[in-house]
Amino acid sequence: GLPNVFARHARHGAATRAAVQAWGLEVLCNNPAEYSGSLTAVLMPAGKDADQFRTTVLERFDMSLGTGLGKVKGKVFRIGHLGDFNDLTLMGTLCGVEMGLQLVGVNLAAPGTQAAMDTLRSPATL
Repeated sequence: GLPNVFARHARHGAATRAAVQAWGLEVLCNNPAEYSGSLTAVLMPAGKDADQFRTTVLERFDMSLGTGLGKVKGKVFRIGHLGDFNDLTLMGTLCGVEMGLQLVGVNLAAPGTQAAMDTLRSPATL
């Protein structure tokens, strides 16, 4: 039922945020109590354009990421993790993001995909 759906969204959000943290990037939301189970907005490093990154990912991997709106346009991209989505779908998405970040020259601190897998395997998120 719905409680399982909401729990899955929370797991996928936690795994996505673990990937973002491992990459050395920032989640737009600064308050963990307000993290979303449906999407994660990620700040691009200074000097990197989020919309150029999104275009690269779309052209190279046929994967669409959300754009930043208003004052964060060009500064953030959004990763959706809701709906008919499972662990493997999330991992494919995060792999595409990680490869795309590397393609546009973002220096990643660590593999985010591994951090996400570790989170998904954690008993606390099962």
